[in-house]
Amino acid sequence: MNLLDPHSLLSQLGPWAVLLVMFAETGLLIGFFLPGDSLLFTAGLLTTTGIHLNLPLTLVFAPLGAVLGAQVGYLIGRRFGPAIVERPRLERAAERAAERAREHLESYGVGRAVVLARFIPGVRTVMNPLAGTLRIDAKAFARWQVAGGVVWTVGLVLAGHLLGSQIPGVDKYLLPIIAVIVIVSLVPVGIEFLRQRSPADGMTAEETSSCWT
Repeated sequence: MNLLDPHSLLSQLGPWAVLLVMFAETGLLIGFFLPGDSLLFTAGLLTTTGIHLNLPLTLVFAPLGAVLGAQVGYLIGRRFGPAIVERPRLERAAERAAERAREHLESYGVGRAVVLARFIPGVRTVMNPLAGTLRIDAKAFARWQVAGGVVWTVGLVLAGHLLGSQIPGVDKYLLPIIAVIVIVSLVPVGIEFLRQRSPADGMTAEETSSCWT
């Protein structure tokens, strides 16, 4: 079983793969490498093909894993504090994601930041323990993370299911479809990278800092 291959995970574990990956990616810092977006979309596709995942069960397991994972991540951050996201040996990708998560919280507020983080690879992994570390109100966090988790997971599963229902033999095109989903999921990362490189080109330090207030 290949942990980076959505088709392999779903073939071996069925809907349980969705629950476990959603939990690990959103609740544990080790979940950076897991294929969240592509797994959800592929699961939706495979509810219409030979593997025949059960759609209702997938629609339950996907948000359940995401919601439980986020809540566990929050509790870990609240319990262990800054050491979770500020340890000296934190990998560069995790460090960058933590910085972006902080920026989202400062720029958008708790509600929008927690919901938007669901759609950004990396950020959704560190947002939850970071929210706990910063002692964000538990009720507000729970309310918004549930809303974001349901919209993100159910939306992608249904999108995959609808596409699979419209294209006969969609499993023949599974690999290119997954590749497109991976690329699309990385678009926010690319935009953020370009944004971080551009402010110094034509803005003063004061103007740059004002973008985050």
